Amino acid sequence: MNIITSNVIIPNKDLQIQGFLAQPDTKEILPAVIVIQEIFGVNDHIKDVTCRIAKEGYIAIAPAIYQRQAPNFTAGYTPEAIEIGKKYKDNTKAEELLSDIQATVDYLYQLPQVKKTGVGSIGFCFGGLVVYLTATLPDIKATASFYGAGIANWCPNENFATIDKTKDIKGKIYCFYGEKDPSIPLEQVAQIETQLQKDNISHQIFRYSNADHGFFCDARASYHQESAQDAWEKVLELFKTSL
Repeated sequence: MNIITSNVIIPNKDLQIQGFLAQPDTKEILPAVIVIQEIFGVNDHIKDVTCRIAKEGYIAIAPAIYQRQAPNFTAGYTPEAIEIGKKYKDNTKAEELLSDIQATVDYLYQLPQVKKTGVGSIGFCFGGLVVYLTATLPDIKATASFYGAGIANWCPNENFATIDKTKDIKGKIYCFYGEKDPSIPLEQVAQIETQLQKDNISHQIFRYSNADHGFFCDARASYHQESAQDAWEKVLELFKTSL
């Protein structure tokens, strides 16, 4: 499927959020998916994921969630980039992230070719936590959360953990974890699964025994092709059945 890509501006009151938009070259009305970056910004990998989703028949958009701190920020995967990305992550605020993703939903709904019956989201690394948090927004119908460290014990600049908001998740959520990921102990994965079950959230948890943190990203040394391919099939199933 041919796609069209563009750099767009997502307005959120006085804030102008930069975004990368990818959409099929068709006039058909289609569901939309929001793609949330790792700590490395809307870099080539995130743009590639956005385009892959568009090629599957969705209108996909990746908003810059570091817009307030670092417009135009993108980075590779060096130790220096990790330190910078973590600094920006630690300075985000949950209420601002929720506001920015809601603004992204509102932007999508203004596009004539977007279905107005709910959107999907997918996020990686810090974005995996962000999409878990923003799954509480009423318009988010399907969420794919990849190796979101901190869900069980942290929420950006809040005195509660992201997991405490599980009961407010509105749609279906799939969570993907590598069992060799040192940043997310298996006990925390079990804790997340237990909370999703307790709150009767439609969900699935996928654990990959040979995968480390970042296993979906083919630009990182931790890329694990077999796990990434299986996870991608699960994501497409989620969006196809929910959007």
